Amino acid sequence: MAARIRLQRAGRKKRAFYRIVVADRAANRDGRFVERIGHYDPVPTQFELVLNEERALYWLNMGAEPSDTVRSLMRRTGVWARYKGVEPAPPALSADDSEEPAPVVVDDAADESDVSDGDGDEE
Repeated sequence: MAARIRLQRAGRKKRAFYRIVVADRAANRDGRFVERIGHYDPVPTQFELVLNEERALYWLNMGAEPSDTVRSLMRRTGVWARYKGVEPAPPALSADDSEEPAPVVVDDAADESDVSDGDGDEE
């Protein structure tokens, strides 16, 4: 059985709600599934994404292939980075957390005594 991690649509008309499920590749979009591992609600201003990371990693390690949309959702939660063995990037700063990065100082002026002409003998 070739498994795929994908979205299953639920909710009413013009008010979509998606379940993140593991299903057989040949199953219909809203058909039978093996396991439900989360849900995604894109409509509110602050979208809601719940994903069982442990089960998602289990299915990824078992060879399940995520759909493009589910892969992007996994990137948001950091599951995809954990699966690939890379540390997830820190979350981006919002406008409220405007921390200025420390300025980088580069010392361009070097003393003439520190500079050599490259021929090996010193004058």
